[in-house]
Amino acid sequence: MQRKPIIGLNADFRQAKGNQPSFSVVTAGYYDSIARAGGIPLILPPTTNEDDVAQVLETVDGFVMVGGADLDPRRDGFMLHPSVRQMDTRREKFDRMLMSMVADSRTPILGIGVGMQLLNVTMGGNLFLHIPDDLSSAIPHKDPQDPNHRHGLDVTQDSVMGRVYGDGEIRVSSRHHMAVDEVASGFAVTARCPDGVVEAIESEMQDWIAIGTQFHPENEAASALDLRIFEEFIDLIREPVPVMSLKAVA
Repeated sequence: MQRKPIIGLNADFRQAKGNQPSFSVVTAGYYDSIARAGGIPLILPPTTNEDDVAQVLETVDGFVMVGGADLDPRRDGFMLHPSVRQMDTRREKFDRMLMSMVADSRTPILGIGVGMQLLNVTMGGNLFLHIPDDLSSAIPHKDPQDPNHRHGLDVTQDSVMGRVYGDGEIRVSSRHHMAVDEVASGFAVTARCPDGVVEAIESEMQDWIAIGTQFHPENEAASALDLRIFEEFIDLIREPVPVMSLKAVA
């Protein structure tokens, strides 16, 4: 039997309220997608011990950074926009530590939603804090009344996104108000919404498998094609090739 890659997952964190204790939670779509794609999901709660995290990164074959509430822009030198819904401080502190260690160790990473945003800022990029203010011509990227809100996607063919979606009509699950502005050095944009908003980035570095999607391929309403993002990620871990050199092996 072929060994299955172990894929780590971070978790959201909810502080105690009233009689309810603090707890961590992960949307089932993340670990179900990893399992369906041939991996073994391993959830890592927000710990403070860097040595423990380093040991986990030596154990796993890759990591998926999940979506959630917003990063605090003040940690990156920007003002707090009134639209920002800050994630719990404990989770954000842990996520930032984890992403830095993932980058330093070159652990394969798939960042989704705020996970992609954190990947970008960790590597030196920055973010639009509120699409309606920063990109007035953009279409809606979030509908509070429809958690399954979807929009189109334009992909770069010589990329993971191109391998997954091809050149047909694409609709992906979207629920964000922040987005990538300046893309980090070493990364390329491989998918955009038709309005120009960045929806996927991929590493151009020869020694690191790193992919980010602003949209949510783990969503319960996601298509079979969306699952292929997880399959491609796990296939790259099994047989590493430079992410942006896929044209040579297609």
